[in-house]
Amino acid sequence: MHTQNNYTSQLLSRVLASKIPFIMLILSMFAGMAALHFTPREEEPQIVVPMIDVVVTAPGISVSQVERLVTTPLEKLLTQVSGVEHVYSVTHNSQAVVTLRFHVGENRERALLNTYNKLYSNTDKIPNIVSNWRVQPIEVDDVPIVMLGLWSSDNNAVDDYSLRRLAEEVSTFLQAIDNTSEVNIIGGRSREIQVNLDPEQLTARKIAIGDILTAIQASNTLQHHGNLALENQSFRFESGDVIRDIETLKATPISVIDGSVVLLNDIASIVDGPSEQLNYTWIDFANDHQQALYSQTPGNINNGDYPAVTISVAKQRGSNAVTVAQAVHDKMAQLQQSIFPHGVHVEILRDYGETANEKVNNLTTSLAFAVFTVVVFIAVFLGWRSAIVVGLAVPVCYGITLSLDLIFGYTINRVTLFALILALGLLVDDPITGVDNIERYLRKING
Repeated sequence: MHTQNNYTSQLLSRVLASKIPFIMLILSMFAGMAALHFTPREEEPQIVVPMIDVVVTAPGISVSQVERLVTTPLEKLLTQVSGVEHVYSVTHNSQAVVTLRFHVGENRERALLNTYNKLYSNTDKIPNIVSNWRVQPIEVDDVPIVMLGLWSSDNNAVDDYSLRRLAEEVSTFLQAIDNTSEVNIIGGRSREIQVNLDPEQLTARKIAIGDILTAIQASNTLQHHGNLALENQSFRFESGDVIRDIETLKATPISVIDGSVVLLNDIASIVDGPSEQLNYTWIDFANDHQQALYSQTPGNINNGDYPAVTISVAKQRGSNAVTVAQAVHDKMAQLQQSIFPHGVHVEILRDYGETANEKVNNLTTSLAFAVFTVVVFIAVFLGWRSAIVVGLAVPVCYGITLSLDLIFGYTINRVTLFALILALGLLVDDPITGVDNIERYLRKING
């Protein structure tokens, strides 16, 4: 035992006498600052909980029949998939949705592959009433980190239909930003070509709706029949054509009656414009000053409610929510100067990048304040040497921890922030206890 203590004492003496502690101190602090800057920041943690939706379509079947013939057998089949923890289902008329939730930490790709294998290996058990089915994975990263509200202060000039078309153009630019995932548009009426049939004209010409559908499908077909090389030239043979504009659709032949061609325009009115209004999206402001500012705009007839369209942007897994959100805001600022019409504004409805960055900065501030407070109190009661030991222990430990987080691919989110804040108290208490015991032991030896 005496020899072992001598070896340990010699090793510690050589390490303390060398420059290794100073080098480790400097490297850990610089590595911690670099990791704090480069580690991706986000609001939600990267918890791997694979979820898969199996959507089955059975046209013309009531909800009770779909439940008995499709939902229940499908639940029994998918329960056999390896790694499934819970199975949920929702049944509608002509449709059933079965959701699989796997155990935490289950591999996404393996879970998806096992689900596909189970379904395709039992295709003989699928009822004949099923016309289509698809497997749709649900990702945690599909949650939007940025939601932008496009709204118009002049409903007469820019309505919800125009806002929707503007949002569709904006989404193309946002999708091109690095590390963006899904970009979705919520609200507003989309573009739609409506063919409003005239019952009197249909009856007079004895034309059925099925004849109209067949004629439009036949006129909207472009077929390729091959290429012909002749005299150093290549000719492409095609027949038919697709409907390229509204005038071509109006001139589509539907039938021939008494030697005269009946066009679609003769039996229907064709409108290229917004679809039917199924829902309404408005935006209002609680701030009286901001509301009064915009309500003075001419053309406002909604008493403070403005038509709006929401654009949601999600990020890719493992990317930095702060940088992605900032890139989205920068791109929107450019688009506002180039393609936005007068009277259209952008309101930030959600910004997880800003909140994640704010929480990380608060952690850094809390850490610095805690270190300063501890150093001051220990310097007053135990002396300046003990204060320096405690003041260096906290940033060194945090520097090493953040560096390992960056190396192993972790992100800074609400869960890791809670763990770091919780560890702050332990890091403060342990050096105080250690220094106090060392001081007491030295006084005991010297006394």
